[in-house]
Amino acid sequence: MKNILIVGAGGQIGSELTVKLRDIYGKNNVVTTDLNSDINEKVKDGPFYVSDALDAKKMAEIVDKHKIDTIYNLVAMLSAKGEHNPQLAWKINMGALMNSLEIAREKNCAVFTPSSIGAFGESTPHKNTPQDTIMRPNTIYGVSKVSGELMSDYYFTRFGVDTRSVRFPGIISNVTLPGGGTTDYAVDIFYEAIRNKKYTCFLKEGTFLDMMYMPDAIDAAINIMEADPSKLIHRNSFNVSALSFDPEMLANEVKKHIPDFVMDYDVDPIRQKIADSWPDNMDDSAAREEWGWNPKYNLSDMTKDMIEVLSKRLKK
Repeated sequence: MKNILIVGAGGQIGSELTVKLRDIYGKNNVVTTDLNSDINEKVKDGPFYVSDALDAKKMAEIVDKHKIDTIYNLVAMLSAKGEHNPQLAWKINMGALMNSLEIAREKNCAVFTPSSIGAFGESTPHKNTPQDTIMRPNTIYGVSKVSGELMSDYYFTRFGVDTRSVRFPGIISNVTLPGGGTTDYAVDIFYEAIRNKKYTCFLKEGTFLDMMYMPDAIDAAINIMEADPSKLIHRNSFNVSALSFDPEMLANEVKKHIPDFVMDYDVDPIRQKIADSWPDNMDDSAAREEWGWNPKYNLSDMTKDMIEVLSKRLKK
């Protein structure tokens, strides 16, 4: 990677990936785009364009102007929000991907597009979910992610486009607010614990889900694109795992720092159904073997860092 384009840079992953990539490759070598200009100022601290990911012509012009060799396509309507408008979710999720792949084919770029635990479904083994297994998701978000994996593999085998991807679990960030996902309780809980010492969880007790702290997610997105392509077997897409917990386990960790914190439940049936169809934890041995995946944060480390960072910010 020398000249990088991040499409959808204002989102949860993009806003932090931008900073890390600019630290590594230089401010002017990482170009960002987003549909909105009202986003994290750090995303705009370098080449930035207000651009719709569905506008292939403008994307191609940006790729040409900046001699882009790597595209990070991060555009997606997330799981719970997508269920309220599945037609729009498909249009956005697949439209942005197809534009990125076609431009990459024409301009000889590599492409990273994140997949998700949402690509799995109720018939998938939920414990230690294999790298290669049945994938029958029951959300439009999941359907688009499976389709994206297949389409990315197709562009690699058919046209030689260097496509790579990871299946992210739920991502916990201390920078960006939740964006309508099923795993968002694991971010919400910290804000409410610090502000009100109470949180009402929208998932029921005992709902285990794969999770990951944002610094590890950023490392995964960068490391796979920097990996030796000759060692990659799966490409689209690798399981990556770091944490697996249920709401009570996370609440108990929070209590170690905020002893009078309490949590109750008001289950959202839509998000609960989605969560029940996803893995408890994924087998990420392929990522570890093929490109050295190795997360740094456990549940205790993540909780401590989240509370320290958010406490300083929210009490200003």
